[in-house]
Amino acid sequence: MSQDVNSRLTGDFYTAPFGPRLEPDGDTLVLNMGPQHPATHGVLRVVVELDGEYIRRAEPVLGYIHRMHEKMGEVKTWVQYLPNMGRVDYLHALAWNWAYVGAVEKLMGIEVPPRAEYIRVITCELNRINSHLLWWGAYLLDLGAFTPILYAFADREHIMDILQMVTGSRLTYCYYRFGGVSGDVNDEFIRRTREFVADFKKRLPMYRALVTDNIILRGRCEDIGVLTPEMARRYGATGPVLRGSGVAYDVRRAEPYSIYDRLDFDIPTGRKGDVMDRYEVRMAELDQCLRIVEQALDALPTGAHIHPDLPERFIPPKGEVYYAVEGARGKIGVYLLSDGGPKPYRVKLRSPGFSNLSLFAELAQGTLLADAVSILGSLDLVIPEIDR
Repeated sequence: MSQDVNSRLTGDFYTAPFGPRLEPDGDTLVLNMGPQHPATHGVLRVVVELDGEYIRRAEPVLGYIHRMHEKMGEVKTWVQYLPNMGRVDYLHALAWNWAYVGAVEKLMGIEVPPRAEYIRVITCELNRINSHLLWWGAYLLDLGAFTPILYAFADREHIMDILQMVTGSRLTYCYYRFGGVSGDVNDEFIRRTREFVADFKKRLPMYRALVTDNIILRGRCEDIGVLTPEMARRYGATGPVLRGSGVAYDVRRAEPYSIYDRLDFDIPTGRKGDVMDRYEVRMAELDQCLRIVEQALDALPTGAHIHPDLPERFIPPKGEVYYAVEGARGKIGVYLLSDGGPKPYRVKLRSPGFSNLSLFAELAQGTLLADAVSILGSLDLVIPEIDR
């Protein structure tokens, strides 16, 4: 055995050559969750030090799926970089798609036709429902309930069928373009979307009766992982994680973009900031998404789906811009720096999951290992978004 390997052996456990080096203290045990643990939903490794069943320390280790999306932005043209957004967060790809095109439009002063704005809202909110449904099913699977994920995926299929009609994809969407969307919606899209909204409204009470009001679920979620508003702000948490702590911050309201300021919808918030509040916020958001889609369908104007007078080559002027949207996991921000060339000089992506995961180490201290799985799931992590 080499000297290098020997230097990484401490007591009866092995410490990786990268990541935190947690030393056992007395009778404590250092344990790895992941990077292949199903509850981490991707290649996330969490090193925990246990005192019996209780967590003394927890350290997330990132970098296993880092794909250099920001660096790729510097070697691709402004248009070529569009498909990358659907790979950053594959569950709410349209929100990332929107953040990037919105930043370029702001930098170039491109006006988006009203019809395109409404189409973006409809499709983005459908994609948000899709994301929340996958979180719901997978989270309950982590807690030991198998049936709900089957219901969730049955409803997701309807949404993916609808979005496939206009985007051509079922997951990694790249539908928005500078100045609008790549294709107009037709009457069949509108009809099937209205049918889905009507049907899904009937499903939500069943979700509550089957799962939300289940005493076993509430026992795994209530008074566990209590996140105070002060701690959430300290780590920069956003989205349902922040709103679950009672802070009604939503980019669609706080920093209105597109036509969201013309729509009537509520911002669900929690009271205690525990896992159950974060769960309830996402379930309430499903209903609010349906409200938004209905209003956008009713007010959908006629006209062009993309700006009719776009330049042949997209070369923004020199300058920098920041554009933010509300994703399923929180605030998505895109910072662009242009030197007037055919490619971005700098791309910086603000992923909500990174900030939300950062608070886990403090939130997990003193909890049971089984409760840490519940807390981790309540953060709705998408690891490719965190690693980027």
